Amino acid sequence: MNNKDLVSIIIRTKNEERWISYCLKSILKQSYDNFEIIIVDNNSLDKTIQKAKDYKIKKIINIKNFLPGKSLNEGIKKANGELIVCLSAHCIPTNRSWLENFVKTINKYPNAAGVYGRQEPMSFTDDNDKRDMNIIFGLDRKIQVNDNFFHNANSIIRRNILKKFPFNNSVTNVEDRLWAKQVLSKGYNIIYEPTASVYHYHGIHQAGEKIRLKNVIKILHENKITKKNGSINPKDLNIIAILPIKGLSYKINKGTLADYTIKYLKKSKFIKSIILSTDNILNKKLAKKNNINFILRSKKFSQKNVSLESVQKHTLRKLEKSKIFPDMIIHIEETFPFRPHGLIDKMIIRILENGYDTLIASKLEPGWMWRENKYNEMVRIDSGDQPRIIKEKSYIGLHGICCITYPEFIRTGKLIGHNIGLYEINEPLSHIEIRDKETLSQVKSLFK
Repeated sequence: MNNKDLVSIIIRTKNEERWISYCLKSILKQSYDNFEIIIVDNNSLDKTIQKAKDYKIKKIINIKNFLPGKSLNEGIKKANGELIVCLSAHCIPTNRSWLENFVKTINKYPNAAGVYGRQEPMSFTDDNDKRDMNIIFGLDRKIQVNDNFFHNANSIIRRNILKKFPFNNSVTNVEDRLWAKQVLSKGYNIIYEPTASVYHYHGIHQAGEKIRLKNVIKILHENKITKKNGSINPKDLNIIAILPIKGLSYKINKGTLADYTIKYLKKSKFIKSIILSTDNILNKKLAKKNNINFILRSKKFSQKNVSLESVQKHTLRKLEKSKIFPDMIIHIEETFPFRPHGLIDKMIIRILENGYDTLIASKLEPGWMWRENKYNEMVRIDSGDQPRIIKEKSYIGLHGICCITYPEFIRTGKLIGHNIGLYEINEPLSHIEIRDKETLSQVKSLFK
């Protein structure tokens, strides 16, 4: 056997008994027959290995702690061929020329470090994956000089390149993209060959599995593989803070609780204007003193059965009638005077970076949590007595400290949208709320 022409096909497996026979049968039908098969198995608990042994397998390697790049590197160490094919066990070559087309293409382009092939969906493939595969894997061959997309589930690579540039042993995903970035930086090319095609039932994004997607994006960002993402500069937005007050604000030292809140808001680099929404005309002096806008609302919005959402909806309607159209609204209450420094701007940046509909200040509550049902019975709502290290995280939303949202929700009588983010505040003083004179007297010394 001529090692120069020998192709070593490395197949990674993990409980692939449903697919392994289809994959191996298709390989054994190939027109190019100078190959060896090496299986790298991650402790399969089903009949994957038993089934594989019925076919012409050169070597089976078992690994306990699976990492995608490391498993391929282990297989490559045992390979004899000068050309290495990486193939997932659930990838099935679509025709007899799959391997021949790979070999022809990589030999045709001496500067190619590797070639990846087309991936086609199965009839039952998730629609998201069908869409992605049809968009990404086209019908034209491509020579990539700068584009580091590479998918080693169906690929062929020169062994001498892999000796110089092995796959990353430590990452959990996109080891192929990291490898492609490295070889492109050294002047090599990547080739896409559509005629070397396989069926791949779950595609490249695995039906949008969220944990996997999040990890992939994290690795791409950390290794500077993706281009810079689009972002919104908060200074370009008309961000308005609305401070609703019922009655008169409690006096403290030489001012009021509202004065403290307004002074805090004015330190923001992003808030364009502050609106005092109140049911008491005497608060107009407070607004004038602080040079902020004033909206007087009807007393009917101060009744006990009227929601905060209704108050904010009414305030927004008045603003829009005055031709003031906020891009973003900060809901804030005077009852929380001990906010952390710079909180508002940090939350504005967070909501824009993460694309939340609403971002709410919150505190982690690791203790026991209860609610009263309609029968006046106390019902526990946390998961019970568990060590804090394994117990699920429970949060209490403190919208009065800060709640950032968009006019589109307030306009419909809601304060929050669908995609909600919580901004955890760890400073205990920030959680203190003053809604009565007794609480005010207890914390009065803190204002000094």
